[in-house]
Amino acid sequence: MANPQSPIDPEKPAARDARRLWSRKVHSLTPYVPGEQPRDRQFIKLNTNENPYPPAPGVVEALQAFPTERLKLYPDPTGLKLRTTIADYYGLPIEQVFVGNGSDEVLAMAFQAFFNHHIDPAAAAGEEQIVFPDITYSFYPVYANLYEIPFRRVALANDFTISLESLQDPSAGIVLANPNAPTGIALGLDEIRALAAADQDRLLLVDEAYIDFGGESAVALLNEFDNILVIQTLSKSRSLAGLRVGFAFGDPHLIAALERVRDSFNSYTLDSLAQTCAVAAFEDGAWFESTRAKVMATRERTADALRQLDFRVLPSAANFIFVSHEQLAADEIYAWLREEGILVRHFRQPRIENYLRISIGTDPEMDALIAALAKIVYNRSIDKED
Repeated sequence: MANPQSPIDPEKPAARDARRLWSRKVHSLTPYVPGEQPRDRQFIKLNTNENPYPPAPGVVEALQAFPTERLKLYPDPTGLKLRTTIADYYGLPIEQVFVGNGSDEVLAMAFQAFFNHHIDPAAAAGEEQIVFPDITYSFYPVYANLYEIPFRRVALANDFTISLESLQDPSAGIVLANPNAPTGIALGLDEIRALAAADQDRLLLVDEAYIDFGGESAVALLNEFDNILVIQTLSKSRSLAGLRVGFAFGDPHLIAALERVRDSFNSYTLDSLAQTCAVAAFEDGAWFESTRAKVMATRERTADALRQLDFRVLPSAANFIFVSHEQLAADEIYAWLREEGILVRHFRQPRIENYLRISIGTDPEMDALIAALAKIVYNRSIDKED
């Protein structure tokens, strides 16, 4: 009898197994790889850009007071109370707000709603392709491949800044993380405005997952342009990554398109508990302002300390920093830190293979990181002297 616990080696298919039932599309997919979530030991987790501080006290109170009998009922499919709360917070009509199960889901729906499908990517002309930077959130090409959307990558400059001219060539849409991930570099509102104005018949999708840590939100431009869609999340600045709450802002017709996609897939994307806690998160503004200020202060202090250790630290408007060292390989630093009980993110891809993305933790966590990095830099200097 076969062992039910026996693992299947995906690289060595059996003569006959259930993968024969996969579609051609599934066979061709290269899925997104999330950051490590270890269970074997306690780490200082600086690898997935989670907020180091707990949710607001108001969220905890809402969670504890939640009437469990409501769980037998379906949630409000429109998220009316949450959308009203968000609209009031940003000073927008409710018709310009969409909510979903995390910003990744909202992004996926936006790709379905606004970008070309079923065009042979190999034969697509420039104006039929969407564009995004070559170094950016790695889910964008995954969505494009999944939904058969032609795309092209635009190279960042050597300092990892974005050339507006390169994004203004004819295209079917622009996808832009601002601040960018994993670099942390942000564009200003004037630059976003220029991109939107260059071609008002294409969508400019601005992914603002990290906007609350120092960037300027394109929400301020929605009264000027109907071709901007802004997507945000409560995962980072409001410490609700475990609840999966994302939202979008745009012209009412853009929001209506997202609603059509949602209701053709799953009308109940955001559960009742998440909606309740998200409302509470917006209502507890003092906690939000306090914790994001602490994250930004710790980011700058950490960046200064690492520069003293001869690290190159890119300017960041996010809750992470992107760093490299001329004398130390990133994979070596990554392995060393892991041995020391500290997790950071290493992207093994061209142009950034010698960089590490380091999420901002509490001050004691970042002190431990700085001490560990100082130790490896010191050890390397001793080795060179020998």
